[in-house]
Amino acid sequence: MRDEAEIRGHRKTYIGALPGRIIQSLKKAGTSNPVFVLDEIDKLSSGSQGDPSSALLEVLDPEQNNAFYDNFLELGYDLSKVMFIATANNLGGIHPALRDRMEIINVSGYTIEEKVVIGKQHLLPKQLKEHGLDKKSIQLVNPVLERIVEGYTRESGVRGLDKQIAKVTRYAAKSIAMEETYAVKPALSDLTEILGPEKVSRDLYETNEIAGVVIGLAWTSVGGDILFIESAISPGKGLLNITGNLGKIMKESFTIAMEYIKANALQLGLADFKFDKYNIHIHVPEGATPKDGPSAGITILTSLVSLLTQKRVKKNLSMTGEITLRGKVLPVGGIKEKILAAKRSKIKEIILCESNRKDIEEIKDSYLKGLTFHFVKEMGEVLALALTNQKVKNTKKL
Repeated sequence: MRDEAEIRGHRKTYIGALPGRIIQSLKKAGTSNPVFVLDEIDKLSSGSQGDPSSALLEVLDPEQNNAFYDNFLELGYDLSKVMFIATANNLGGIHPALRDRMEIINVSGYTIEEKVVIGKQHLLPKQLKEHGLDKKSIQLVNPVLERIVEGYTRESGVRGLDKQIAKVTRYAAKSIAMEETYAVKPALSDLTEILGPEKVSRDLYETNEIAGVVIGLAWTSVGGDILFIESAISPGKGLLNITGNLGKIMKESFTIAMEYIKANALQLGLADFKFDKYNIHIHVPEGATPKDGPSAGITILTSLVSLLTQKRVKKNLSMTGEITLRGKVLPVGGIKEKILAAKRSKIKEIILCESNRKDIEEIKDSYLKGLTFHFVKEMGEVLALALTNQKVKNTKKL
């Protein structure tokens, strides 16, 4: 929506003038206290016809919407009894003044277990009805639904899952129409024939045989994911090379981590290391995927210290948190999604900032089963937890 008149209404001097959508909807509802859903409010855009965001200020502000002025009615109308619910994918797209009038309720993405239940109880019956089939035509057991979720969708909601279940249902409908035999209860091996090869490959924990490789946790718009941070060293002139399609915030984290190591070389056992004799290269796969955010600081620092000391990183460990130049660990967001990503990837231990403890307490115990959490305040605590005293095989002499 880019026309302000859609909300404020048209003046009667224009041919085909109408009240705004708010007043029209009130007329259609037949009551002055309905529930309004403003879907995708972050997609508003201003054009030559005005700015709808400024018009919505009058609609949503409880201090002034008791006298909302519609240009067509030419009098104030009381909207204070209306319950407005707005949805958005990204808060950054909402005008700050408009966002200030709202109470923000963050809804995190579904877990795999939740998606399986939604698929079985809601999406499959819906698709069966739309395709004219009964419950006996196709049945999806939990392991098959779980494989569809993990191998064919990458999202925080279930829209993609709905499409994949629709494909399975169409496969059954086609087989019935052409009088072909098919598996009423498809096995995992049947999914490749029905849906094709898996579209999504998720990273899993790998060995700790190489120094400088640490697993971080990242938040994305489609849920959490694990993030490998790799570093390598070679003879040179003290250059720091960074690759992996990174944003400004992550590049700053690399610089802070490197300067912290140089400033605390004695405590880290690197007093004799000649920083000006080696080049350090840090990479964050995959190179084509843009990455940014303030949550990789402790992972970067651990990777660099592991590389320079050639010490192994603890097995099945991941971490998330930002650092300061003094070595303080700062809290980050998206904890629930990150924890679920770690669990999917067979991670056993997670290092978090002490300030993120409250986020863990809000998560169901069933999601935390099998995970051990370490809460830290200083970077020294992170290194003590993450690094072992074992040297990697074929240790480089630096």
